[in-house]
Amino acid sequence: IMIAMALVLEPALLIADEPTTALDVTTQAQILKLIAELQARHGTGVLFITHDFGVVAEIAHRVAVLRLGELVELGARDEVLKRPRHDYTKMLIASVPRLQPHGRAADAAAPVVLQTDGLSKTYVDRSWFGKRRDVAAARNVNLSVRRGQTLGIVGESGSGKSTVARCIVRLIDPSAGEIRVHGEEIAHRSRGALRPLRRRVQIVFQDPYRSLNPRRTVGEAIMEGPLNYGVARAEALERARRLLALVRMDPGALERYPHQFSGGQRQRICIARALAVEPELLIADEAVSALDVSVQAQVLKLLEEIRARFNLAMLFITHDLRVAAQVCDQVAVMSQGEVVEYGPAEEVFLHPQHEYTRALFAAAPGRDFAFAAA
Repeated sequence: IMIAMALVLEPALLIADEPTTALDVTTQAQILKLIAELQARHGTGVLFITHDFGVVAEIAHRVAVLRLGELVELGARDEVLKRPRHDYTKMLIASVPRLQPHGRAADAAAPVVLQTDGLSKTYVDRSWFGKRRDVAAARNVNLSVRRGQTLGIVGESGSGKSTVARCIVRLIDPSAGEIRVHGEEIAHRSRGALRPLRRRVQIVFQDPYRSLNPRRTVGEAIMEGPLNYGVARAEALERARRLLALVRMDPGALERYPHQFSGGQRQRICIARALAVEPELLIADEAVSALDVSVQAQVLKLLEEIRARFNLAMLFITHDLRVAAQVCDQVAVMSQGEVVEYGPAEEVFLHPQHEYTRALFAAAPGRDFAFAAA
């Protein structure tokens, strides 16, 4: 609709400012195809602004690289992406995650931290005069995550990924099925009975700008969880200092407010806040989708270091297949509320079995482009 509005006056130039950011790969492919078709039909010039290098490789004829308001490199697509000259361009391209899975060996003997059996969530849509309509956001989802391992859930927007995550952390109540954390069933517990288990499962959300209370300092945000579980204030403060250092931020930031930080820094603060109660399972729900490639690479490296250091189980929700390939040991592919493929990341990425999985990978922008070697 927004593209149609922009084209109604038949402009000579269309400026597309991050139009595919946070979209899943199939929707991205549709938008990119539409822009290319409109460009060919109307002869419109397109200025495409993005931090997604897969999209750049897919649509651009020429590429301009900006840093701190300065144009540092300009040239034909292949020249810039395959033979970059400026150090900043080289750094950006080196930060682009590849679609090749990491191939890390998984410990099959590690204890199971999270297991879901038949997990389902149905929303009921009732209009004033219409009939009741049941919407199955998740159906019969069976997953397990072992200690020290990362399970990725990938799929299009609306496939049910975030619904599953919110059910697991009990932000919403599942309609059916079981959720077990270290063998303890939590799907049907009351809110009060869940309190002792809240600290064992923590979540980092997609939007770091809305995840923190703007009226509370960073220190208060990180200390809130430990204080709620009876940790003395002095100990909670010391823990907050250690966690900020862990996520590579100055402990002096404790007295500052969220608006004083960048998106990447806020996401680091959110990670520190999630770790403050020493969870056994960390859920990252699209935690890097709004970040540019260099900051994304830093946060992904941080999450991997945290997983290894604390031997955490991680559930990583993403629509970015490149990101999933870099961090996940196991991958579950969701479509229309169901898991259609599930297995080791290497198997799913290199030998996808389901038609939907193959279509998802085929839609990844710049999937076959040979970026400059790091």
